[in-house]
Amino acid sequence: MYRYDEFDAKFVAERVAQFRGQVARRLSGELNEDQFKPLRLMNGLYLQLHAYMLRIAVPYGTLSAKQMRMLAHIARKYDRGYGHFTTRQNIQFNWPKLVDVPDILADLASVEMHAIQTSGNCIRNVTADHFAGAAADEIEDPRPIAEIIRQWSSLHPEFVYLPRKFKIAVSGSAHDRAALKFHDMAVEIVKNDSNEVGYRVLVGGGMGRTPYVGYVVGEFVAKPDILAFLESVMRVYNQSGRRDNIYKARVKILAAALGPEEMRTQVMREFIEIKAKGTLQLPADELARIDAYFAPPKFERLSDDMPKLGRDFDNWVKTNVHKHRASGYAIATISLKPIGGVPGDASDEQMDALADLMDKFGIAEIRVSHEQNLVLPHVKKRDLPAIFAALGELGLATPNAGLITDIIACPGLDYCDLANARSIPIAQDIAKRFADLDRQHEIGELKIKISGCINACGHHHAGHIGILGVDKKGVEYYQLQLGGSGAEDASIGDIMGPGFGEHEIGPAVERVVKAYLMLRKDGERFLDTYRRVGMEPFKNMAYLDQLHAAH
Repeated sequence: MYRYDEFDAKFVAERVAQFRGQVARRLSGELNEDQFKPLRLMNGLYLQLHAYMLRIAVPYGTLSAKQMRMLAHIARKYDRGYGHFTTRQNIQFNWPKLVDVPDILADLASVEMHAIQTSGNCIRNVTADHFAGAAADEIEDPRPIAEIIRQWSSLHPEFVYLPRKFKIAVSGSAHDRAALKFHDMAVEIVKNDSNEVGYRVLVGGGMGRTPYVGYVVGEFVAKPDILAFLESVMRVYNQSGRRDNIYKARVKILAAALGPEEMRTQVMREFIEIKAKGTLQLPADELARIDAYFAPPKFERLSDDMPKLGRDFDNWVKTNVHKHRASGYAIATISLKPIGGVPGDASDEQMDALADLMDKFGIAEIRVSHEQNLVLPHVKKRDLPAIFAALGELGLATPNAGLITDIIACPGLDYCDLANARSIPIAQDIAKRFADLDRQHEIGELKIKISGCINACGHHHAGHIGILGVDKKGVEYYQLQLGGSGAEDASIGDIMGPGFGEHEIGPAVERVVKAYLMLRKDGERFLDTYRRVGMEPFKNMAYLDQLHAAH
């Protein structure tokens, strides 16, 4: 994985010292909250419902064992013994004291981590396919270009004060595990007709109150030209994006208003100008230098047979273990969705133990997925039984990756001052309703995503079943959406109708799933069934209780 160079280390250390001074001035009263707010947001510090929240960057979702131990240390010393892994592949601490934040940032800097650009109207933490460098279907590991984008975008003088926040994702596979089409901009590694490797660039995706699926703005961008092309997109947005209305300031609004043809025309105009200057050509030797940091481990020649250990292990393998590019190896997903637990949370003890497990089995890195799980990317198949047993002792061996209880949920009204409704209790209730593993396997792939407000941090628009919390005169209600997808077949879910009360939403989801099991053909997924038959039969089943009550 990437290691800080001299510039990185100096840059982060100077920022820690600068923020220490700013915090001291805030605590002394020299700065009021309005003056302090833009300073703290530049360092990933939010003021939420009950306390400050610190969002820490995990570039392209990759952590070393040393870094994981530091996160455990921070959770234990400065917080309440846990951290929350997010859909941005970051980690959040929900209870730090302001006086401690400079020390937290200093501790992070000691293991090459920071919280810079995890907030504000800038280019945020660059995310990537969590199977990067390990997936069998990958053209190239996308993390080197993600790291180059990170370096290019960090404190970029033109893009520190954009009209609104800007999120970039990268992937190296045709199968989209990074939700590319729901990002402000996305980079997909592709091959052209001459078998050359380059990049497809998408723009204008996003969720929130006005969701859009992004479209292609650059069909094939040559490797040396990628930064010039990305800068061209950013310039069009920075110059033409709206700054008069926060709800219309995202690039998705501009991209929709201009349309694909005009957007491509404007980007190409900037691209020709930038490329003519030659200042943003990506040198091959620099790309090779960065590539070297992400060289895969030296894979041994191992048997490709999967060990057998009984039903519990087999069930875990069935859902949580995935095909690796190298014979004898596997990719293992660690579910942070135990039945009845808080999606995405991990305790300090669990994080420490995971770091120990990485060291014991020679696993150099662990990944954070945008689905709020963790991933061990390079596991020897022969080690899987021992790893499964260790995860079981930690409460981390839930065999539900991709199943109905693998629910994405934002922190909601339990933490967030923007939320209208709670997300966590709804996720817990639904997971308990479908706790039976045989039932989960019968249902198959079904992605439930829950947001506590229209900002869609829980990605409800892209859920096969999406749930949005709304406020009606001080009462929490939940709106159902069906048919969303964050994969390569990206789609925005359709709103079903009137919302359900807190105690009605779980039963309504059960009825929707019952309708699916009655309607599906030939083992098709929930999403396939919905696209085939449409909303009406699901809606009729979902509101069955209300219809009975009315009569």
